Amino acid sequence: MAPAAPAERAAMRRAIALAARGLGSTSPNPVVGCVILDVSGQIVGEGWHRRAGGPHAEVEALRDAGERSRGGTALVTLEPCDHTGRTGPCTQALIDAGIARVRYAVADPNPAATGGSSTLAAAGIEVEGGLLAEEAEAGNLAWLTSVRLGRPFVLWKYAATLDGRTAAADGTSRWISSPESRADVHRLRAQADAVVVGSGTARTDDPQLGSRPRDAELLDSGITQPLRVVVDSNATAVKPGARVLDGHAPTLVAVAEDADAAHLEGLAPVVRLPRAPRRGLNIPALLDALHGRDVRSVLLEGGPTLAGAFVAAGAVDQVVGYLAPALLGAGPAALADAGISTIAQALRLDITDATRLGPDLRITAVPTANATPPEES
Repeated sequence: MAPAAPAERAAMRRAIALAARGLGSTSPNPVVGCVILDVSGQIVGEGWHRRAGGPHAEVEALRDAGERSRGGTALVTLEPCDHTGRTGPCTQALIDAGIARVRYAVADPNPAATGGSSTLAAAGIEVEGGLLAEEAEAGNLAWLTSVRLGRPFVLWKYAATLDGRTAAADGTSRWISSPESRADVHRLRAQADAVVVGSGTARTDDPQLGSRPRDAELLDSGITQPLRVVVDSNATAVKPGARVLDGHAPTLVAVAEDADAAHLEGLAPVVRLPRAPRRGLNIPALLDALHGRDVRSVLLEGGPTLAGAFVAAGAVDQVVGYLAPALLGAGPAALADAGISTIAQALRLDITDATRLGPDLRITAVPTANATPPEES
């Protein structure tokens, strides 16, 4: 097939930007954007998947375009679905609208929905995938990771001084990061299905963990509050009156199978999990339990101990660190024991973004392609 025309590339970039508007409101579905070009290459329709159970991006864009879509081209960030769920297949909507060409960015890895390109081709529509695939993958990273791995995508977020301290020697930590960084954390919460902390954070900070985004688009998109998850192995940190029990958002307390959690009855749902070999709870079991509750993305906000357990389990897919221009010299480090005993075992990361937020520096990184987790002992 011929290379994508400049108009098609521009339209796909627009579709990727539209897809991002669904972050925080479409789970367990992906975020998807679609732009329709008429036969002359002009944009005549736009749409994105706004919320789970609602019309898909292609349907929204076709509705916007009307009869102008006939003979035109659809640019879609994800291969059009070919199954009937809460909505009908997008392939049939494209066929019925008389679309002549479909260019999508990323193939759908979901076995229940894949095959759309073949259905479209069988109907005589010219189909090609891969246009701006890398950009579209980045915008849908959480959902794609969850489908491919069969567990939620995990983003570990932390704030620290330049010497890696998350609190002072006396335990004080408010506020290491700037107001700009703290506002950005609320953006991350708004985009996540669940926010996870450990018993140490719950006991020391009594966090509320709700999302209060300042971004107007996020506020307008109808985001839902993330599930607040406290990993409280011995059921001793979450007590009546805790802020995570305030009803602002749903809460789940994860405890060990042998823990006495009678005091939580009627206060919050409890999930019982096996203990890990070394400490805490079994992280894969926790992620499996969350996945079963339709959680596709997790924002890990726990302290260094819980973060170390996730790293040791090979369950950190992205790291966002907010580095404040300050030095403490003592106090807890951002990451505790992660089962790494020698430099050769270091979890190497690729930095994908570095941005100034007020006085702070936000670093975003992902494990390198050949990174392997340390062995649990």
